[in-house]
Amino acid sequence: MAYRKVCDTQGGPLVGEVLHCSGGLDLDWDLDKEELQEPGPNMDRMQMQHVDCQRSGCSDPGPDPDPELMEPIQPSVSVSPHGRFERLQEDPNYISHFTRAPGHKGQRRLHCFLLRYFLAGVGLFVLGILIGWFTHTSTIKPSVPPPDSSDLLEELLKGITADKIDALQRSFSSLADDSEESRARYLYNQWVGLGLTDVHLSNHTVLLSLPGPTPNTITDRSGHQCFLPNGLPCDQRGPNDLPKQQFSYAAYSAVGSVQGEVVDVQYGSVDDLRRATDGMNVTNQIAIVKLGRAPLLYKLSLLSELGFGGVLLYIDPCDAPPGRHTWRQAFRVTLNPGGNPANAGLSREAGGALTSLLVQPISSSLAKTLLSSPSTGQGDSCVPLAMPPNTERKKITLTVGNQFSNKKIYNVVGYLKGKRNPDRYVLVGSRHDSDQGGGTSAIMNQLIAALTEQTKNRWVPDRTTVFCSWGGSALGNIGSFEWGKDNSVVLQSSAVAYVSLNAPVRGTETLRATASPTLLQLTSDIQRRQLLSCIRGGNCPGPNVSSLQLPGDVSFFANQLAVPTMEFAFEQAKSEEITSFLSEAQFSAESPKTLDPLFKFHETIAKHGSLQSAE
Repeated sequence: MAYRKVCDTQGGPLVGEVLHCSGGLDLDWDLDKEELQEPGPNMDRMQMQHVDCQRSGCSDPGPDPDPELMEPIQPSVSVSPHGRFERLQEDPNYISHFTRAPGHKGQRRLHCFLLRYFLAGVGLFVLGILIGWFTHTSTIKPSVPPPDSSDLLEELLKGITADKIDALQRSFSSLADDSEESRARYLYNQWVGLGLTDVHLSNHTVLLSLPGPTPNTITDRSGHQCFLPNGLPCDQRGPNDLPKQQFSYAAYSAVGSVQGEVVDVQYGSVDDLRRATDGMNVTNQIAIVKLGRAPLLYKLSLLSELGFGGVLLYIDPCDAPPGRHTWRQAFRVTLNPGGNPANAGLSREAGGALTSLLVQPISSSLAKTLLSSPSTGQGDSCVPLAMPPNTERKKITLTVGNQFSNKKIYNVVGYLKGKRNPDRYVLVGSRHDSDQGGGTSAIMNQLIAALTEQTKNRWVPDRTTVFCSWGGSALGNIGSFEWGKDNSVVLQSSAVAYVSLNAPVRGTETLRATASPTLLQLTSDIQRRQLLSCIRGGNCPGPNVSSLQLPGDVSFFANQLAVPTMEFAFEQAKSEEITSFLSEAQFSAESPKTLDPLFKFHETIAKHGSLQSAE
């Protein structure tokens, strides 16, 4: 049987290939399985082991150890003495793992005894630290947890009141300087004062089409009578009528004069034009066309292709919403589809015009006179205006004296940074045109004030809210187009919604909700929530949300960037498909105080806007 004497070094170093053994140490015997199975005498091996032990200075091994105290040893990779020694060099503790000397048991007891005292001391130390910590923090006021979402919405709605909106509107309308720059700078200072820490005031130099020093006119050549766009004779113009007459024009129309016969083309559809021009030469004639049923620019393109020289626009009384008195009212339209017209590559001959047609809006009363129409009335019994058959067409002269100039328009943009998704943006857009009377800006300011007040209570929106007040909206949503183009890359990937406050209170009859398909459910939920506290109380209408295309500054974001949009607005009647394009007509806005004396409708829109922004 082969055996090898192994020495316990008690943790001493292994020097070279020699093990230094002391005479009084017990031994373990490493028995290789393969050697145990070898038959025959083993004296040669025993002598070899004896010689190795003499070289290393080992003492007499004494009697064989008790086999019952032995633990099985795992087979080694190498069975040679040299291979076994290399294993011992790699793991100095290998030998002590298999020793069963009596002295080691005593050491274990001592170690366990010391370990218990050490653990007990550590436990007492940790316990003392915990007692001291809780004793120190017991006097500190516990932190206030973030408010619950339902509580947040309730507090948000309570912070929006009609009185606050009224005060903001009066402050905005009392500005001594009514220029766009003055209004924009006022809003900038207001937003900073309300708590927005990141507000930007930017400007763009753009080509604007403005009314000339004298009103545009329509002259009946047969009767030698001159009319203003609202239908009054030119010689009956009073000093107070000049601002209203200058307001009634088509921005970016061609300028000059054109003479021709009046041709009734109704709504300007393809069928209407086919019937109106059948068998007659319409070159340089003057078409009279109703708004509604189709976009204005589409109608003008058809009329231009047919060779018309001028166009008179009006709203049929049968199409006008109830309460909208258009009989003696002219209006403004813009022929600019959006953005700075100077970027459209206008020719020098055009002089800034976006069409070769001379275009002029007129009142319903003047349209009736030029058409020789007997129709009057409004409502269910209303008969639409039309030129009677076999009626001699009037010959008129249309004079348009608009002016073009390069001026600056201003945008105000403020940010309320989100917490969970700061790189996702909810845009809330309004306008600060002077003809809006300050009501829209007052709603926006109240919305900002309510949201920033909640941030003081440790509330932060999930996404970043971007508040935008646009300039140049009336002449083609110029400010929103230019800002949107400058930031189109970020907005296409990161804008999640656009909440429109373009013209939120333009009537008092019904609350209309409009949204993109992806936001229809959210819009319905918001409207259903607010109907519980309807202005009139009692029998409130149910949620009525449409997905019609929205007019105004939202156009660029919805049509060019595909940003989901939503809007709540009060108006006189429900929008219908046949009259959906009547919003292209811009009337001189009534004072918010006249339209909504108690500002209750403004308050409702502000609450809807706050819910949209907080969701």
